[in-house]
Amino acid sequence: MVTAVNGNTATNKINAGSGMLASNFETFLALLTTQLKNQDPLSPLDSNEFTAQLTQMAGVEQQLLSNQLLTALLNGQEGDGLANASNYIGKNATAVWDATKAADGKATWSYELGKDATEVELQVLNAAGQVVWKGPAPEAGAGVHDFTWNEGQDGSVYTLKVTAKDGAGKVDAQVLMRGRITGVEMYADEPYVTIGNSVMPLSSIIALDEKNASVNPPTPDPAPDPTPTPLPVFPETDA
Repeated sequence: MVTAVNGNTATNKINAGSGMLASNFETFLALLTTQLKNQDPLSPLDSNEFTAQLTQMAGVEQQLLSNQLLTALLNGQEGDGLANASNYIGKNATAVWDATKAADGKATWSYELGKDATEVELQVLNAAGQVVWKGPAPEAGAGVHDFTWNEGQDGSVYTLKVTAKDGAGKVDAQVLMRGRITGVEMYADEPYVTIGNSVMPLSSIIALDEKNASVNPPTPDPAPDPTPTPLPVFPETDA
C-alpha cells in the first residue's frame, strides 16, 4: 500500500538534524578546547589523536553544509511549485486524502485495503469531527473500492474514516481520492491540486495516469479508392 510523502516533513527533519549537528559541533569544540587547556605538559595530547579529532570536526562541518544545501534545494523547488504543479492538470490522479465537499447531496471517496478483511466499517464525519453516518463498507476485498454517500448537504465538507479487521486483527486501510486534476493553486507556499470536489496538497498524490483520449478524436484518413487510375491518352502524331 503506497503512502504519500510530504515535502514539509522532509524539510523539518533536515532542520532538526541541522540543529542537532550544530549542538554537537559546539559541544565538541568546547570539549576539545578544555582538553587542550588541561592537558598534562609532561604528557601532551598525541598528535595522531589530535588529528583524528580535527578530522571528526571537519566531518561535522561538512554535514552541516550538506543539510543547508538540501534545505536550499527544497526551498527552491517550492518556489517553482505552481509552475511544476500545472503540468499535472488533465491527468488522472490517486491521492491519499479523506476530505471532500458534497454536491447534489453526494460525497464520493475511494478506500484501499491491504488484504481481504472480514469486517470493514466506514464512518462519515462532518467539519466539526462528528460522525454523521456509519455502516459496513460495500466491499471487503483487498484493493481499491469506491464509496458514495447520498445524505450530504451541498457545499459542506465531509471526511471518510475506514476501519478494517480480519481473523488476525487490524487490516491496513486508507482513504483515497481519485479523479482528473482540473486545477492547481498555492496555499502557504505549497502547491495544491483540485480533484473533483476536493482540494489537496500535491504531496498527497501517489499515482498519475495520462488524461483520457480526446472527446473528438482526429478523423482518420479516407480509405484508398480501389478503382485503378486510368493511364493518360496522348494524341497520335505522324511519324
